[in-house]
Amino acid sequence: MADRQYLKIFSRFERFWHWAQAALVLALLFTGARLHGLIGGVDWSAAFALHLVAAGLIIVLWVFAIFWHLTTGAWQHYIPTLRNLIPVIGYYAYGIFRGAAHPAKPTLHRKHNPLQRLSYLFLKLVINPAIWATGVLYLTINLTGLDLQTVAWLHVISAYAMAIFVVIHVYMATTGDTPTAYLKAMTTGYEWVIVEEDKAKGPMTTRAKH
Repeated sequence: MADRQYLKIFSRFERFWHWAQAALVLALLFTGARLHGLIGGVDWSAAFALHLVAAGLIIVLWVFAIFWHLTTGAWQHYIPTLRNLIPVIGYYAYGIFRGAAHPAKPTLHRKHNPLQRLSYLFLKLVINPAIWATGVLYLTINLTGLDLQTVAWLHVISAYAMAIFVVIHVYMATTGDTPTAYLKAMTTGYEWVIVEEDKAKGPMTTRAKH
């Protein structure tokens, strides 16, 4: 038996981290596009300076986020699982267009569905480190002896991967009970979650204290 309740599952820091990261990522994508001549409207030197500032801030934010995940146990929500993965993929591929019920609604013990876990884990373990590492290498290329063009292309590829993730993430944010349900949840911290009476085993409870 299970019941849905409107509970606070996203903490104050989690919401700050999410929106701050979103703003910084968009700033980096915008200034990066300007540096490569894909868009205009901003002085190149100003775009370069803003790009460096945003890059420094997001690295600091990532360090704090890693510390927070490790100290609070929130990292457990990103442990990948194959349970219900295929049904979830099927839901987003065609079920959602037929009015089907979501096969893996959030619970107090499982904040993210299997597909979200894999996508967020890929972001944190592959895309973010790739952008971070290639960006630092690009700025210190004279100290490393690496080929500038290779490092630059790797940084651009990582940036495109981030851009694709952002587009998919924005689309997925509209697939809740209403188009703005997930947006509201990440703003207020509250979301409708399943409360399992049998206290099923899983990661830490997602009831936020702040």
